[in-house]
Amino acid sequence: MLPHTRVKVFAKGLIMDFGQNDQGPRFAGTPNRIESAQAPPAQAVLGVETGRPALEPAGRGTGWKVLFGIILALSVIANLVLFLTLIGGIAMFAATQKGVYAEEVILAGPRSTKIAVISLQGIIDGEQAKDLSQQLKMAESDKRVKGVIIRVDSPGGTISGSDQIHNAIRKFRDGAGKPTIAFMEGVAASGGYYTSVACEQIVAEPTTITGSIGVMFGHFVLQQLLEEKLGIQPVIITSGKRKGWPSMFQSFTDEQRQYIQEKLIAPAYKRFVQIVDDGRASLTLSEVEGLADGSIYGAQEALEAKLIDKIGYFEDAVELTKSLAGIERAEVVQYRKPFSFARFLSYQNSAFGGLKLDRSLLYELGTPQVLYLWSIYQ
Repeated sequence: MLPHTRVKVFAKGLIMDFGQNDQGPRFAGTPNRIESAQAPPAQAVLGVETGRPALEPAGRGTGWKVLFGIILALSVIANLVLFLTLIGGIAMFAATQKGVYAEEVILAGPRSTKIAVISLQGIIDGEQAKDLSQQLKMAESDKRVKGVIIRVDSPGGTISGSDQIHNAIRKFRDGAGKPTIAFMEGVAASGGYYTSVACEQIVAEPTTITGSIGVMFGHFVLQQLLEEKLGIQPVIITSGKRKGWPSMFQSFTDEQRQYIQEKLIAPAYKRFVQIVDDGRASLTLSEVEGLADGSIYGAQEALEAKLIDKIGYFEDAVELTKSLAGIERAEVVQYRKPFSFARFLSYQNSAFGGLKLDRSLLYELGTPQVLYLWSIYQ
C-alpha cells in the first residue's frame, strides 16, 4: 500500500479499519470494541479513502441508451422530412415539365439528322389532339429533324379530336416544310384515316384495316327500362319540342331521326368527304363519294382504290421519309411522355377508386355521340 493510505471495509453492520502501520485490523471506536455503523446494504464495497465517502456506482450504459434513442429518433424524423421533400420536388418538376417530351432512339444514326416518329394510338379525343400538336411543335423547332412519321393505330374517335389532329398536321407541313408520312399499323380507320390524309403520303402494313369513311351516331334510350322495369316516370320540360332531341327518356322517332341526320350526320359526313378529296390528289370527288359508304378496306384493296400510296413496313416508311427529305442516313427517334408524379397519382386513384357515378358520367351516357369511328359493336 501507498504511505499513509487507509482502507476501510464496510460489512453489514460493521466497519473495519486497516491502517498501514497497524499490526492488524481494528474496529472503529475504542480498542477491542465493535462499533456499529450504517453501511451500504447487501454486500461489501471496497473503496479508497480520498476525503469523500465511497458511493455505489450507478447502472452501467444508461446514458448511452438515452443518447442512442435520441439519435435514432432524430434520424427517423430527418429521413421522413427528406422523403416528403423529394416527393414535393418530383411533383413540382412534373408540373413545370408539362408538355415536354423525351426522345427515345428507335434506329441509330447520325444525330445531326433525325426523323421524328409521333404515335397516334387508341380512341382519338381532345387530349390526344393536344399531345400530338405539342409533339409536332417540338419537331418543328428542332432543326435536326428532317422529317416526321405519324404512326397510326386507331379506329378513330371524336369528330373534333380527329379534325384538330388533321389541322395540326397540315399547319406543320405548311410551316415547317418537312416531309410528313403516315404509317398505318393494325387499324387506321375512320378518324384514323381522316388524320392520315393530312400527310404527304400513306404507307400501310399488309394487314392494315383502313377506310370506314363516314359518321357514326350513338344514343341510349332508357324509357322502357325505367318505366316498365323500374317504375320510374321521367318528367322533362323544354322550351320547344326539339330542345330535348334526342332524349334518353323518350322513344327515338322518325322525325327525330331525320332531324339528327340533317343537323349532325350530314355536315360531318360532307366534311369527311371533302377532307379526303383534298388530301388524296389521285382521287376525284366522285370517286371519294363512291368509297365513302362506311366500308372498310384491307391494305391491298385500299392501294387499288388509291386510298394509300404504298404497302410496307416501318422501315419502308423510314426510307420513304429519308428520300423525300433528301438525306441518306438519319437517327430515328420517337417522342414519349416523361414520368409524371401527378399522372401516377391520378392513375392510382382511378385504378383503386372504382366507378364514380357523378353528374359528368351521367351527362356523357345521356349525350348523343357523333363520331368518326369504326366499331364492330355498331
